[in-house]
Amino acid sequence: MEPLKVTTFQAYLFWENTEKNLNNLALRLSSIREKTDLIVLPEMFNTGFTMNTSKCAERSNGVTMHWMFEQAKRFDCVVTGSLIIEDEGNYYNRLIWMRPDGSYTKYDKRHLFSMAGEDTHFKAGTSRVVVELKGWKICPMICYDLRFPVWTRNLNGIYDILLFVASWPDKRSSHWRTLIPARAIENQSFVIAVNRVGYDGDEVYYSGGSMCISPGGDVVYYKPEDEDLYTFTIYPKDLTETREALPFLADADSYTLNP
Repeated sequence: MEPLKVTTFQAYLFWENTEKNLNNLALRLSSIREKTDLIVLPEMFNTGFTMNTSKCAERSNGVTMHWMFEQAKRFDCVVTGSLIIEDEGNYYNRLIWMRPDGSYTKYDKRHLFSMAGEDTHFKAGTSRVVVELKGWKICPMICYDLRFPVWTRNLNGIYDILLFVASWPDKRSSHWRTLIPARAIENQSFVIAVNRVGYDGDEVYYSGGSMCISPGGDVVYYKPEDEDLYTFTIYPKDLTETREALPFLADADSYTLNP
């Protein structure tokens, strides 16, 4: 396991305008000057958090997937974020883990936000995924999944980083600020969570608050309110030292998830 350099983009998103979002994101990413291993974008980074599947859904060979591949090649790193994908007649809020060689892993959002009707427009995912980067085992999830500790539980220490991409509204920002450190401490993992900023087309305000929390609960990065492109490094020793000093995971309950 090597030190991991992560670039998070807490972006302002243009409502249901894929072309404008992708152009703006590419322009802002062009300011990255140091080599990074991972670029993390918010939930539905190409459209904003919309239920308008008929307008905004793409196939797996669509323009946004090609854009992600182009950016992964450009920066020679992994690029991740979620978008609306149509697959065999169903719509998914799908996180894509795009590698610079064009291969990718997908994660379909398990917990659909019923208060916004997401459960009536999308099909829920049924499995978690763990990907690897520079020796780190990373479990990517999407927004509302943050509220469900059974789903996010680090069973048998299967991951080192729990990663969330989100469109989390300001009116519940206190929950966001509480749950992310809780997930880090209880799972003895880093948690990286990337939110968006600004208003969407439904006049919902997003205040950011993207952050990285260490396995011991310390703040590595935190940014409220403003659009922010930021690169930080996390180190293996901060993970191993916490787990060796406080081996809580060994005493955790064992169970099987049956989505």
